[in-house]
Amino acid sequence: MPIWTQAISAQSLTATCANTATSHLGIEFLEVGDDFIKARIPVDARTVQPYGFLHGGVAVVLAETLGSCAAAGCVPAGYRVVGLDINANHLKSATSGWVTGITRPVHIGRTTQVWAIELTNDKGELTCVSRITMAVLAPRLASR
Repeated sequence: MPIWTQAISAQSLTATCANTATSHLGIEFLEVGDDFIKARIPVDARTVQPYGFLHGGVAVVLAETLGSCAAAGCVPAGYRVVGLDINANHLKSATSGWVTGITRPVHIGRTTQVWAIELTNDKGELTCVSRITMAVLAPRLASR
């Protein structure tokens, strides 16, 4: 059974992220399942550090993009989500190809959500594990 509270697809996420850091870095949304989102980022001149490895901060951008988009797909209309905390453990470097990430929920609550993200290289090797905690913000009431 899907966890999403609103219509969500790879195409709608791509459109939402147009002209942002997500699109600038070449992140591509690949799939939205019943309880996950999958996206990838190229390992190229936009995303590597001086030694030719995928920049750790860029890996975190992919992780945060996945967790934030997933969290936004799980709240009622009018609600917003913002990041509270993110961590990442970089396990293996990537020097070419693509790094693909998948996020799944750990906790979907009324005021907070926690998402786990795994990033893998083209060989399917785990390159990074991350966890993001999101705050759920209720719509603001109009002032009188």
